[in-house]
Amino acid sequence: MPDMTVRGAGIFGLSVAWACALRGARVRVIEVASVGAGASGGIVGALAPHVPENWNAKKAFQLESLLMAADWWTGVEAASGLASGYARTGRLQPLADARAVAVARSRADGAAALWQGRAEWQVVRAVGGWEPESPSGWLVADTLTARVNPRMGCAALVAAIRASGGEVVPGNAAEVGPVVWATGVAGLVALSGDVGRAVGGAVKGQALALAHDARDLPQLFADGLHIVPHADGTVVVGSTSERVWDDARATDAQLDAVHARAVMACPQLAGAAVVERWAGLRPSAKSRAPMLGTWPGRAGQFIANGGFKIGFGMAPMVGEVMADLVLEGRDTIPDGFGVAASL
Repeated sequence: MPDMTVRGAGIFGLSVAWACALRGARVRVIEVASVGAGASGGIVGALAPHVPENWNAKKAFQLESLLMAADWWTGVEAASGLASGYARTGRLQPLADARAVAVARSRADGAAALWQGRAEWQVVRAVGGWEPESPSGWLVADTLTARVNPRMGCAALVAAIRASGGEVVPGNAAEVGPVVWATGVAGLVALSGDVGRAVGGAVKGQALALAHDARDLPQLFADGLHIVPHADGTVVVGSTSERVWDDARATDAQLDAVHARAVMACPQLAGAAVVERWAGLRPSAKSRAPMLGTWPGRAGQFIANGGFKIGFGMAPMVGEVMADLVLEGRDTIPDGFGVAASL
């Protein structure tokens, strides 16, 4: 018999299940739709850090997660026998003018102090080739940013959980032991109803994949867009953040505009065929941080939700702190990530 249950086979649910399985728990993951049915079935997969300034618990948590990601995904791949598409390829960002260059150089000092000597934030000259257009002639180059293929990553986690003796079952199977609710937008709606106030909701995103092989090259971040080369020979561009929509899964002119902006920022993408257009809803807690902890008023019930745009980047540490709480009764969750932060 399983020792515990996780509801939801998106990145938060699977990361919690995997962390608990690594500590010896027998885990049952229940998914009523399909693996990665929500935002975790998207295509972008950018694992990008916050800027190294105005440091806080959220940024420190994300840093630890990004630094542990390489070993974490290597372990998932070893257990599952499947690739995740993970690679720490770094990122380039354009700098608009002399003031932006000065700010970026001050942030380099912050990274040197905060990133533990395990990653760098540098200001470098633009030299052409695979890089965004930069009015100043300078770029930020960081070595912390990484990528993962969201669908491949979820599939590898499912296989790893099963290889550890856990279950990932479809439908509405019986719950056993403590239950972690990692059900995305539906979970935020349910929690809002339970506590009598809105704790978060859905934000629509749109992204597209282009047939351009830059698989070993850095990500680009320009004009608010993540431009992410993947190992399958595509470059994925995203995403929008929409509060109003008619059809959650429909792409439209807003994605056409994203495409045009990406080509403007990186002319090498001009003429690349569109391989896929994606749209879906992402769970955003009211606090805009992950929502982790106990479900108010429900003994033995827990929440792991609110990943929004940073779910895959936060996943390794989310798994660890939720395993601490559920299996060992230790609360190591940053204060700003608790349910109370969104009440």
